[in-house]
Amino acid sequence: MDLEVSPALTIPSSELGWRFSRSSGPGGQHVNTTDSRVELSWNVEGSAALSEGQRLILLTRLGRRLIAGVLTVTSSEQRSQLRNRDIALAKLAELVAESLAPEPARRRATKPTRGSSRRHRVAKEQRAATKRQRRRPAAE
Repeated sequence: MDLEVSPALTIPSSELGWRFSRSSGPGGQHVNTTDSRVELSWNVEGSAALSEGQRLILLTRLGRRLIAGVLTVTSSEQRSQLRNRDIALAKLAELVAESLAPEPARRRATKPTRGSSRRHRVAKEQRAATKRQRRRPAAE
């Protein structure tokens, strides 16, 4: 089954690599006999599903997560291998979609308004007056 990341990108199932192993965590004696932990790998560098622009974006943004150009996601939250497979697919799709999303617009620095500066100053004066009231009376 192909993995649809976005309407513009679908990763063919032939490019996805699966590995299964024994999972730690809940499951009792069942854990010792079942390979419920799932590792899903996808070769970003060699993928035919990506355009050159998408590949470049993914390689730069996911650079720290990639090992030899391969992105790996693991899941061992559930006792069932099937559920862990679904979770791993969702994790991979979300990670790739977030990485390909355009960066948000940069914040422009603005000056505080005259009114907000005045309110700030008034609040500071009130606070100072409150603290002055708490002082011990001056010995005259």
